Amino acid sequence: MAKLIPGTKDILPGEVEIWQKVEETVKNIFALYGYSEIRTPVMESTELFHRSIGEATDIVEKEMYSFDDKGGRAITLRPEGTAPVVRAYVENHFPQKDPFQKFYYMGPMFRYERPQKGRYRQFHQIGVEVFGSDNPFLDVEVIAIQNRIFKSLNIDNIKVKVNSLGCKECRPIYRETLIEYLRSNRESLCETCQNRLEKNPLRVLDCKNEDCQKIIKSGPTIRGHLCDNCNSHYSTVLSGLNKLNIDFVEDSFLVRGLDYYSKTVFEFVNTNLGAQNTVSAGGRYDGLVQELGGKPTPGIGFALGVERLTLLLKEQDFQIKPPMFFIPLGENALNAGLEIIEELRDNSLPVIWTGKLSSLKSQLRHANRRESEIVLILGENEVDKKVFLVKNMRENWEKEVLWKEVTGFLKDLYF
Repeated sequence: MAKLIPGTKDILPGEVEIWQKVEETVKNIFALYGYSEIRTPVMESTELFHRSIGEATDIVEKEMYSFDDKGGRAITLRPEGTAPVVRAYVENHFPQKDPFQKFYYMGPMFRYERPQKGRYRQFHQIGVEVFGSDNPFLDVEVIAIQNRIFKSLNIDNIKVKVNSLGCKECRPIYRETLIEYLRSNRESLCETCQNRLEKNPLRVLDCKNEDCQKIIKSGPTIRGHLCDNCNSHYSTVLSGLNKLNIDFVEDSFLVRGLDYYSKTVFEFVNTNLGAQNTVSAGGRYDGLVQELGGKPTPGIGFALGVERLTLLLKEQDFQIKPPMFFIPLGENALNAGLEIIEELRDNSLPVIWTGKLSSLKSQLRHANRRESEIVLILGENEVDKKVFLVKNMRENWEKEVLWKEVTGFLKDLYF
């Protein structure tokens, strides 16, 4: 018997409705901020991710699904969404049309990681990318979008951590200071951090090892090394978050696992998810467009983990209202009811039926299995009287409603 590949997951009826609710919510929010959808291939040139993410990152070194195709091209299943959108922005000549562009995307990503709660080898992200402005209030807007998503879905226990990683002028100075400090504590670092120290020292700051954390917390912070421009930018971001009453925590040791980030970085975390508690994250990447062949163009974005978000919704007992259930008792009742049922659907009222003309008892059992709260029964007596017998399964009441009045009645009842 064929089985799922480890690290993948079927999204089945009963759960997929939560996904649809998330997608509908974020699409409506993105429309409020003027974002347009973009869809890039799941396969890209391997070189794209080597150039954008960085050779010394865990993703490139350990996690990418890469292969040579039959034409001998090095191909990778996309491990993240930003680099493909940047590639599309440059390749499709958006800078020549209008450098300022706001995109959003949804879709699967692929990384070979150890599967655990909320983490899969095929996972899904919803993200935004904005090009053509380095205004710090745009950073604030991008954070505000995520905040609005969580509020709209009534997600509790969410907080945002923010930091600045500086720019190409000031970050190298901090990098050298950090390397010098870490070298002096090398023997106390874990093996992974010892390996990272020379190649990618900022990634040491992200280590979860307790001994490493003690060393990190006593070390230099990048805030004390920001140039005047980066310091002003970061201060404006914090001021903007305060203006919008967005609760945030400054985390001087927050870094992202990708090399392209600069200046503002952020993470939305939730205490209910355990160790893998980041639900959404991102930051500014002002050098990436140029790195991938375009002209110098500032950019900023975020990616939201859909699996982790749906986990939070399920933990909060998020409910999707089930459709109403139509029970025709006989061929005549089915024939009489079909037109009215279609009229209900015309008015955005969802109605399902078994597809069989079985007994009332059998169809009520089916309605129970589908968790339908409202049942519309139509037998010979109801056809003669031109009524539906509307039954509320949860509150255990029933009422005869005329055909010509049933749409209005059910609108009030269902919505």
